[in-house]
Formats: sequence, C-alpha cells, structure tokens
Amino acid sequence: MNKKICVYAICKNESQFVKRWYESVKEADYVCVLDTGSVDGTYEMFKELGVITEQKKYDFFRFDEARNDSMKLIPEDTDICVCVDIDEFFNPGWSKILKKHWKDGIGRVRYRYTWSFNPDGSEGVVFMADKIHKYGAYRWKYPVHEVLYQIDDKNYEYMDLPNIQLNHKADNTKSRSNYLPLLELSYKENPLDDRNAHYLGREYYFHQEYDKAIEMLNKHLTLPTATWADERASSLRYIAKCYYAKKDYAKQEEYLLKSILETNKVREGYYDLGVMYYEQKEYVKSAFMFEEMFKIDERYLNYISSPDCWGSLPYDYLSMCYYEMGDIRKAKINVLKALDYVQDERLVNNYRHFCKLDKQ
Repeated sequence: MNKKICVYAICKNESQFVKRWYESVKEADYVCVLDTGSVDGTYEMFKELGVITEQKKYDFFRFDEARNDSMKLIPEDTDICVCVDIDEFFNPGWSKILKKHWKDGIGRVRYRYTWSFNPDGSEGVVFMADKIHKYGAYRWKYPVHEVLYQIDDKNYEYMDLPNIQLNHKADNTKSRSNYLPLLELSYKENPLDDRNAHYLGREYYFHQEYDKAIEMLNKHLTLPTATWADERASSLRYIAKCYYAKKDYAKQEEYLLKSILETNKVREGYYDLGVMYYEQKEYVKSAFMFEEMFKIDERYLNYISSPDCWGSLPYDYLSMCYYEMGDIRKAKINVLKALDYVQDERLVNNYRHFCKLDKQ
C-alpha cells in the first residue's frame, strides 16, 4: 500500500529559507505550514508555492501550542507525519526511503540530523532525531524544546532510518530571547520533569546567570527520573563551566571529575579537563586526559555529543602538551593527526618547527 506523507511546519519571517526548504520537502504527498505572524512575505511565498497554509497570531506564543495547531492542517488521509522546521532541509530521496521501510505498527522514526556545521563546512553536532511519526497518534508538549508524546494506548515500535539525512542551517542573527521565559514556564508547569530542569539550567548558563544555573542543574541531578548518564554528565560539565566563569577553578575541576565518574563512555569530560589543565600549564595532567579520551572510539549520536572532541582540537592540544614536556616525537605525531582534520597554517608551522627541533 502506498503510504501518504505530510510534511508540516510552523514559521515566522523565514522568507530566506522558503525555497530551500520547499525544494527538499516537496517529495511529500502534502506540505502544510502554519504561519504565526510573518511580515516579510513568508506567508505569501508559501501560498504561491501551493502549500497548504494558514496564518494564526498568538497573544502568548508557545511552541507546543503552535505545533499542535499546525497539525490541524494535515489532511486526514495522511499516514506519516514529518515535522521539519523552515531552516532545515532533507537530502534528496528521503521520502522513498521512508515509504519503502514504513510498516504497520511503527509509531516513530529516527533519522540522522546534522544540527550544526563547522566553519569549514564539515559536520558539527550530529544526532538521531525523531520528529517523524504516525498520523493521529501523537501531540506536542512543553512551551519550548517541545517533544512528541503518544495520545493513544497502542504499542508502537521505533524504527531507525539513518539513510534519511536532515540538515539544519539556521539564521544565527535571529533572537532566541524568548527561550528563557518559556523554559521557566515549562519548569513551573512540570518541576519534577528532569528534562525541564536540565534545559533550564543550561539556559541560565547561556544567559550568564551562573548561580541560578548551578542551583537548577544540581536540582536536575537530584530528580529521581534523571537517570540518563550522558545528560547527568552534561549537567555536571555545565556546572563546571559556571565555576570556570566564576574563577573557582577548584570547583571546576571537582565537577569535571564528577562528570567522568558519571559516565566514562563519552569524551566530553576528559576533553574539558584536558583543556582546563592545559590552560593551567599542567601539561602532564592535560596529556593524560587527552590520551584517556582517545580510548573512547565510539561516538554516540545524541545532542550532547560535542564535535570538538572528534576533530582536530584534541590532537592540537596534545601536540602542544608534548612539546611543552619536551617530547618532540609525540608532538609531531599528534600535530600531523590534527592536520588530517584541517589544513591550518598555524598547525603547519608547528609541524615545521617540531621537525627542526627533532633534527637538533
């Protein structure tokens, strides 16, 4: 049976992305967009493209309400719903993959999502997203950083389709100032939700409200439902970042060590400690952390994974540690490994300098 796919989205003032987005999603049987008050021609552009679209303005905007309203535009004969933001775009062929593998009993699909790109065009943060779902079985919750939840009592399966690739290239000049009040509202509505506590604590850090961040992230760690080790370790690292900003380096070290004790299966704690020791000119400790970090060779595709841990930077730091320690051979080895990731003039000059020292 030929399953029908509907892509749906919300938008506001996204005219610069409309054509790119539409070209990537037009493989779907239906395309629906709820415009939440654009004044830059976005709404009119979607109308001209023949997209099923309406406009609705909100006195108080929250993402879950808008996304649930956008789902009302989805035609009733849809089988598979695909939520794609306007600053995202699929690689071609995604709909054929989805239709080929979809079967009865599937509720959600995970696919490969590149959330950010590095300045050289390489991938940054990559994880498996899951905004593809069965029609009529899910709704959205949380004012911001919203997620899908099931509304019926059936047992559905997850399906992984990593050959479906979605990319995110956002307008970084666009304000995200409403995220903090929405996260505070989300926490107020669900204070025992560990996810809300983690996101709110992290947002306080982004806003340089370090004491609030420390308090909220510690609350996250005390919640009975906060059992995901990767996210717990992330909270500990954000607490460490707060103490670094407060120039309390002893506390920074304490919480980074705690993050490694929480889980030794991710690189981020080792990396942050390596950088911290390097900045403190404790090169032996720094080198040890980076060498331990490299023993972790499996990168988990979740939003917490930092691209810094999987590129040139760890080898760059390690080469400088060995240089400061007088081990020129290892300094050369590691700067060459850094150059495998990026051709950088400073790294090239470092290698040349190490070669000269090695001949002396």
